[in-house]
Amino acid sequence: SPALWQEMAPDLHTFYMQSLPAQPSWKITPDAALVAQVRRVLLEQAGQRNAESTLYENMLTAVRRNYADMTLEDMTPQTNARRLFSTDEVVPGMFTRQAWEGGIQDAIDAAVASRRDEIDWVLSDNRNTVSTDVSPEALKQRLTNRYFTDFAGAWLNFLNSIRLNPAHNITDVTDQLTLTGDVRQSPLIALMNTLAWQGQTGEQGEAISDFLVRTAKNLPGKDKKPVIDQQAAGPRGPLDSTFGPLLTLTGKNSAQKVMAADSSLSLQTWLTRITRVRLKLQQVANAADPQAMMQQLAQTVFRGRSVELTDTQEYGSLVAASLGEAWRGFGQTMFVQPLTQAREAVLQPSAASLNEAWQRSVVANWNAAFQGRYPFAAGKSDASLPMLAAFIRRDTGRIDRFLSTELGGVLRREGSDWVADSTRSQGLTFSPAFLNAVNQLSQLSD
Repeated sequence: SPALWQEMAPDLHTFYMQSLPAQPSWKITPDAALVAQVRRVLLEQAGQRNAESTLYENMLTAVRRNYADMTLEDMTPQTNARRLFSTDEVVPGMFTRQAWEGGIQDAIDAAVASRRDEIDWVLSDNRNTVSTDVSPEALKQRLTNRYFTDFAGAWLNFLNSIRLNPAHNITDVTDQLTLTGDVRQSPLIALMNTLAWQGQTGEQGEAISDFLVRTAKNLPGKDKKPVIDQQAAGPRGPLDSTFGPLLTLTGKNSAQKVMAADSSLSLQTWLTRITRVRLKLQQVANAADPQAMMQQLAQTVFRGRSVELTDTQEYGSLVAASLGEAWRGFGQTMFVQPLTQAREAVLQPSAASLNEAWQRSVVANWNAAFQGRYPFAAGKSDASLPMLAAFIRRDTGRIDRFLSTELGGVLRREGSDWVADSTRSQGLTFSPAFLNAVNQLSQLSD
C-alpha cells in the first residue's frame, strides 16, 4: 500500500546506498547503441502528429468548461441586436480572448514545459542535438499556430452566418438605418468594438531591443529609407492575417498608417453616409405627399442623379470588398444589404410608373408607326426607314434617349449592348426579353 511504501522507503534506500558499492560485479554495462536507438524512437513518438493532436485536444477540453460560448447578445451588450440582424451560431468559449489570456496560454506553456522535462531528463544524452521538430520551442509554435487558426475559423464561421432582418417598406428601412447609426444603441457598433478587441488576442508589443535596432537603422546618413517600412507594417499579432482588414476599418490596426489600401475607407465614414441616407428617407416619409416625393427620389436613382443613396451603396460595397473574401458573408450583410434594401424600398414602388412612361414614350409611338407594316408584320405597306432610324439611331434615337435619360443610373452600355449595372441595379430585375429586344435594335442600327 502507499502508506507501507512511504514507511519502508527511507530504510530501503539506505540499504541500497550502503550495499551496492560493495558489489561492483552487479553493475550493468549499458548498451550505448541500444540506448541511443530507444531515445531516438521515443523522440520520434513524442513528435508524432497524432500524439500532438491528442495533447492539443486535451488542452482545449481542460479549458473549455471554464468559459461559456459567446452568443450574438454577448457581443452586443446593452443593445437589441435582434432588431437588426440574427444568427443561431455561437463562438466556442475556448476561442475567445478571455480563454487565451486566462487558460490557453498557460496550458500551452505547461505542455511545453512537460516536453522540455521529458527531453532534458529522459530522452537527451546531452551530446546530440535534439531534432528541431520535437523541440519544446517548435511544439509551442505549432500549438499556438493551430489554436489561432481554429480561433479565426470559429469567429469567421459565426460572423458569416449573421443575416440582416428583411425590411418590407420604407418605414422598416428607416428604422434599421436609424438603429445602425445610433452611437449609443447601435448593435453594429457594439459588435465591431467586440471584434476589434477579440481580434487583438495574442498581440505582442515590439521589444525595446528591436525598436532600438530599427531606429538606429533609420538614422540620418544611413541607407535611404524605404517608401514602405515593411517591418513596421507587418503583423504584430497571430490574428492580424484574419482580423487585420477589420482592425484597419475600425482604426485599431497599428500598421494602418504605414500601409493602407485606401485610407478613406472607415467604419465612421460609412456610418456618417448611412445617416445621410436615413435623413433623406425620413424627409420623404414626412413630406406632405410621401408617394409623390418617393417617386421623385426613385427617378433620381433611375437617372443616376441620387448622390446619397447611390454613392453610399458603392461605398458600402468597397468596405465589404476591403475585408477580403474570408469576410464576404459578414461584409455583405453589414455594409451592402442595408443599402440594397433601401434601394428596393425606393425603386420597387416606382417601377410601375417607369414601365408606364416607357409605354407612353416609346411603345405607343412605335405601334403607331409600324403596326401592320413589313417587316414587323405581314402587311402590304413597308415600314418607313427614316422613321425606324428615328427610333433606333444610336445615342439620339428615341429608344437610346429614353434609356440614357430615364435609366442611365441603372443601365450602362457595353459596346452596342445595354446591360444592367451590377452594382447600381441591385433591387431591380430587368426583363431579359426587354434587354434582348433593345439590343437587337441597337445592333440593327450599327
